[in-house]
Amino acid sequence: MAESSWNENEIGALSAKVAALKSSMSSVIIGQQHVIESLVICLLAGGHALVEGVPGLGKTLLVKSLAQATDMRFNRVQFTPDLMPSDIVGTEILEEDTATKKREFRFQPGPVFTQVLLADEINRAPPKTQSALLEAMQERSVTFAGQTHKLPKPFFVLATQNPIEQAGTYPLPEAQLDRFLLRIDVGYPTEDEEMRMVSATTHGALKDAPPAMDVEALLQLQALVREIQIGEHLLRWATRLVRATRPAETTVDAVKKHVGWGAGPRAGQSLVLASKARALMQGRLAVTRDDIAAMLLPVLAHRVLRNFEAEADGILMADILGKLVEQIRPE
Repeated sequence: MAESSWNENEIGALSAKVAALKSSMSSVIIGQQHVIESLVICLLAGGHALVEGVPGLGKTLLVKSLAQATDMRFNRVQFTPDLMPSDIVGTEILEEDTATKKREFRFQPGPVFTQVLLADEINRAPPKTQSALLEAMQERSVTFAGQTHKLPKPFFVLATQNPIEQAGTYPLPEAQLDRFLLRIDVGYPTEDEEMRMVSATTHGALKDAPPAMDVEALLQLQALVREIQIGEHLLRWATRLVRATRPAETTVDAVKKHVGWGAGPRAGQSLVLASKARALMQGRLAVTRDDIAAMLLPVLAHRVLRNFEAEADGILMADILGKLVEQIRPE
């Protein structure tokens, strides 16, 4: 294994900032600890997140709190059927120099030129607009009229989908879903959490998340994630788990019976990277089996396609991946 270029004091200071970030967000968000942790993991890994949940569960507040706690610029775009690509990435405007009267085109950046972008109900926009955003996510730049404009660093996109209202939507194709590192499901709060939430939001204005780290520290953490160690046996296990989601290659009966399309190689990269970020979030410098098992569902949930039989029988992706982990064991 390669030796880390970080000393213990640097690692300890950065790990403390991760804990402070989670604490800052938790001071605003009531409950939803698994969602907060998943967002932090995605941010540390330098990926993007697809969040699914019914309206009113605080998804916008989650992203705003993340931006406030990390001192990053935040934009929100409500995706609608009439949204155009230029509404996302920007457009050129004609300007006239008042002194010379010379006219020239100038690029006017769109809302994607930020550090944290909330793409609300991304499946409401037509495919052309979705593609414009997803290209920016992948390339970290926007090309317009032959000129390439770099996006700020870091650049984090959180896109939401409404799982219960599908009329008038344009579902993202599997190839575009693959651009998201994690899919995060936001569930209903417990009764006590919901009561606290109602009380907090009806007794005055919501408070902001206190600053927990700056952009420089975040970029250092993202660099440190790449140096988190993973044993060869765990790397092979992660690879075998991803390959076992492919019906033509697998030995797992649940996959053969209920999966129509398995995950590609990018899923293996995402699984390892997310596992490294989870290890760092918990103050460890090496990936464990638990890290890989914990990240399997959020990494694969949007990359593995259930077949019609699975949907008709109510077989969940968690059920299929549970069988996968049972039968594909680390060496």
